[in-house]
Amino acid sequence: MNIWILMPVFNDWESCAILLEKAEVELKENPTFNYSFAIVNDFSTLPIPDNFENNFNNHVKIIQLNRNVGHQRAIALGLCFIQKELPCDYVIVMDADGEDRPQDIPLLIEEAIQQNGKIIFAKRTKRFEGLWFRFFYKWYKFFFRLLTGKTIAFGNFCVIPYDKLKNIVYVSELWNHFSGGILRSRIPYSSIPLERGVRYAGQSKMNFISLVMHGLSAISVYTDTLAVRILLSSLGLIFIALLSIFIVAGIRLFTPFAIPGWASFVVIGILIIIFQAFMISLFLVFNVLNYRTQQHFIPALEYKNFIEE
Repeated sequence: MNIWILMPVFNDWESCAILLEKAEVELKENPTFNYSFAIVNDFSTLPIPDNFENNFNNHVKIIQLNRNVGHQRAIALGLCFIQKELPCDYVIVMDADGEDRPQDIPLLIEEAIQQNGKIIFAKRTKRFEGLWFRFFYKWYKFFFRLLTGKTIAFGNFCVIPYDKLKNIVYVSELWNHFSGGILRSRIPYSSIPLERGVRYAGQSKMNFISLVMHGLSAISVYTDTLAVRILLSSLGLIFIALLSIFIVAGIRLFTPFAIPGWASFVVIGILIIIFQAFMISLFLVFNVLNYRTQQHFIPALEYKNFIEE
């Protein structure tokens, strides 16, 4: 069984080396696994350690990018490269910092074999990040469900049957967010509960702004769904505003509770709300129509432009 393990790396060579050592130990216990590692070097500013590939019995192939594209896009480019150049049975996607545990790889592969063709994600049951990260992560999942109607409870750590790669690499949404793109593609997937590990070395490169952008990228995968939901909300707001005008007029004309001049100010304020909601709706409609007519970025067709060697 041939397996390629894909990891994007930006300067995190120390953690990556530790993970490769631990992964080799885990995979050697199963003689049916013929494994190799594909490291996507996301234009790191720190040099690759000497003899990095040779230290792991030539099981490592480093894919050099000619510019920094970010974690999610590095995964997309790596998947395209494997699909075109490195045929195998399964591809494992995981982070190189240790938070995706090597001992969970056999569990994912076993589940993929049993599920017969599905992509299998690691659904996190326990996290070790700080309080603020967990707080904002819960809000991210809440807003993702509110705005898209979908639930996302997993990240990048997964196993992909090779025959599904030919479909995945043509999913344009993969360029923005890996797991969100899989959700949007409707390619069959499942998940198993696994704990999240602890970083081996160094500090995470993700800051608050990066986390916010990561969340927005996931939501952007469902641009049309998001636009329709906001459009319906705007129409609901317009309906409530019109109803409020009738209520104000009724109070002004048929009750003794009206204060001189107040009805005019209230109606003007409501009309401003109606105008803003109408303009938002109009903008979203044209934005979605324009998005649907544009030619989207297809990773499988463009990936060679980003690979140096």
